[in-house]
Amino acid sequence: MCDYDYGSAGYLKYRTVSTICLTTPLIPHSLSMGSWDGVARRFFSPQPRSTNHYELLGADEELPTRRASPTSRRRSFSPRWLRTGFFACFHLLTFRRVLIFILSIPVLLCMGVLWSGIPPNYESIREFERHLPQHHNVSLTSVEGEHAMYLRFPEHLWGHGLNNILQEIILMSQLAYLSNRSYVFEDYTWRHTPFPYAIYDFALRPARIPINAFISGPSAGGPMPAPRAVSSEYWETICPPAKRMKISSKDAPNIEEGEELMAWWVEKLKSTSEECVEVGNEPPLFSWFLFGSDRVLSLWPTLSESPIVKNFAWSPLVTAGLARNLALLTSSPSSPSIDRSDSHDLGIRVDTFRGLVAVHLRRGDYVRHCPRLAQWGATYMGFNQFPSLPDKFSPPTFGTLNSLDGRTQYYMSHCWPDVPDIISKLAEVRAENPGLRRVFVLTNGWGWWIDGLRKALQEDGWEDVRSSLDVRVDAEQKYVAMAIDMAIAERSEVFIGNGFSSLSSNIVMLRMAKEMDPRSNRFW
Repeated sequence: MCDYDYGSAGYLKYRTVSTICLTTPLIPHSLSMGSWDGVARRFFSPQPRSTNHYELLGADEELPTRRASPTSRRRSFSPRWLRTGFFACFHLLTFRRVLIFILSIPVLLCMGVLWSGIPPNYESIREFERHLPQHHNVSLTSVEGEHAMYLRFPEHLWGHGLNNILQEIILMSQLAYLSNRSYVFEDYTWRHTPFPYAIYDFALRPARIPINAFISGPSAGGPMPAPRAVSSEYWETICPPAKRMKISSKDAPNIEEGEELMAWWVEKLKSTSEECVEVGNEPPLFSWFLFGSDRVLSLWPTLSESPIVKNFAWSPLVTAGLARNLALLTSSPSSPSIDRSDSHDLGIRVDTFRGLVAVHLRRGDYVRHCPRLAQWGATYMGFNQFPSLPDKFSPPTFGTLNSLDGRTQYYMSHCWPDVPDIISKLAEVRAENPGLRRVFVLTNGWGWWIDGLRKALQEDGWEDVRSSLDVRVDAEQKYVAMAIDMAIAERSEVFIGNGFSSLSSNIVMLRMAKEMDPRSNRFW
């Protein structure tokens, strides 16, 4: 390594400890055309390491000595680590590595989705549907055999929750029953896709589930004193396209009352002689406005006596899940059930879970839905408006409720009750029914919120508090778990529901069909 020495002749001499390396004339910076190239080389070219020792040379007396200021030292030193880091990163980000990273993103996403597992295909339940006795048996009576008549709704509701679809199924199968036709039941469809699975909440779920995974009874091909329902798969074989007649729902008059609308469609279908009839559902035959108003109650006298409702049953898959979790729902050995004198007053059935109050607390999307209900001025769902039910929804029309904020606050207390409201309501219900000791919470809320609610209820004196998260299910029951929750609520001694929810509406309807005391159905 060379050192520097300025001579009197203006020459720059490079020398080491033992020798002078080179002598070159000094060239002013302004005249050096290659000076920037030299600077660039010093900064960006790798410098070889040397084992030579440096010798500090004293400055000549006739030349001024310039001391480097601290500021100039920092300026020459501090950017070096930035430059080094920049070029190191730039060296790592090669085109090949960037390409590999981009291509690995879909693989990582697929691995994340598959981490939740592959859903079941419910093939055994589909096989059960294929072997229903009314399938492939033309020797049956004419009403179910060779000259049977069928009714299908190919534009049925899909992509919604179970209970929006279930309430439609019940009225459509009731229409088929009244018109003396076999109802064609469909899969519960989440997505119309050629693949068996869909992605939801960053996990796989079945795109279609056979309806017999959820329910049994007349709407799913079960026994009934009329033409039994058949599957859509059987429909495709018994009713080829050439035999089908299509009736558009647009032809129906604008009838608001449920009973009159049903009567019009029954007359329409009875006057149609074709065996295979399809009814369009655009616009919906039985709209949300019907289910969401008290106009649907005009159907109840006939519906409550129909086998569609009286013989309704949950599927074996659901009842097996219910049986598996009986320990969560029945009294503990230290607190046996007691035969209370007021049991008959409450209409308690033999299969009722005594001492259990089931509460429906909808969370998730309802944080946005409840304020919308206030803006719309919505009422409770139709079957939550039976006149015999004790809790009414009648928002005042004066005072602060004239403002949207006041009206929203009133709606939220009934649609999105907070923990103090829940504790207060349950304490009121327990005071009216002293035998209640346990709580089962039907909810889609977060685990931390449920834990907080459980602690608060136990501090208020409840013996045990369980929730949907405590229900143990197998792989097939996982995707029908909502129906298991509903089966629990249907058999609870008291049910407290969300009046705006179709889930609560269906539970109340089934409890009323079982002739349970209306006072056992409450709302927030």
